[in-house]
Order: sequence, then structure tokens, then C-alpha cells
Amino acid sequence: MIKEVSPGKLASAKGFANESRLLAALLERGYNASRVDLPHSTYDMVVETDGGNLIRIQVKTVSSSGSIKFTGGTRGGVDREYRSDIKAYTQNTETADVVVGVQSVKANGDTEIDFFFVPTIFIEKIGQKSISTSKVRKSKNNWTLLENCKNEDFVCSILESSI
Repeated sequence: MIKEVSPGKLASAKGFANESRLLAALLERGYNASRVDLPHSTYDMVVETDGGNLIRIQVKTVSSSGSIKFTGGTRGGVDREYRSDIKAYTQNTETADVVVGVQSVKANGDTEIDFFFVPTIFIEKIGQKSISTSKVRKSKNNWTLLENCKNEDFVCSILESSI
């Protein structure tokens, strides 16, 4: 039996589940990764590369239409709280290093999970608030792109055709 859940609670739970999916995938690949337990942080987790550099990751759930949103500063789901002093923003190199769109197939229990790595260097370059996963296919499960997300030349060599 599938439990009935309100759309707001489901969105909040799915976002948390997708953070857990990414964290598990990072740890299983040998990365030193951790969630960020700071309520007003602009990123959800950090991962340490072999060279000791930290990468700030913002996790986003890929929408049912196949889109990854790059916006932050607003709160969705059941636990949303509106404040006049918090402004919406588009992820950029000041707020995070990479946005990871998580796409899971199947409602209860996954048959497939994909990760779309979209560096904020690229987000600044395209100047959009979201992108279709079909336009960033080369970022799908591209762990090398994650590791090089701060290298503009590398990022552009992978994603330039998306512009």
C-alpha cells in the first residue's frame, strides 16, 4: 500500500531523499563528502577532492518535465517559511560551485538514479534560471565534471555545445 502524502510534504521529502541519494553515491565512490547542517546555507553539501579542495554542492530535484532549477532563496515543501529579508537568487560562483540535478526513476524505490552536474561557472555563462536535462546530457553522471567544476576551460569543453 502506498501512503497518501500531500504535495508539499512529498516535495520536501523527495528533496531530502535526493540529497541522500547523491551523498550515498559520493561516499560509495570514495569521496569525502558531508551534508551542510546550516539552515541558511546556499549549498547542501561539500565534497573534498584528492587535492584537498572543497566543492560546494547545491542539490536540486529534476522536475517531471526534465528541468533543473538554478534558483534559491525561496522555500518549497511543507516546511516553507517566508521572510521579507531573504531574496530569491540564481546559483552562481559566490553561492555554490556546482548544482547537481538528481533524477530518479520509479516512485517508491529506484530502478535508476542519474546525476546532472552543472557547474555554476556554466550557469553564470548561460544566464538562465533553469535548463533542460536534454541540453546538458554530457553532464549526466559525469563525475570528472564534478571534480573539475571550478575549471572554466574544462567546463566549457564539456558543456559549450549547450549554449
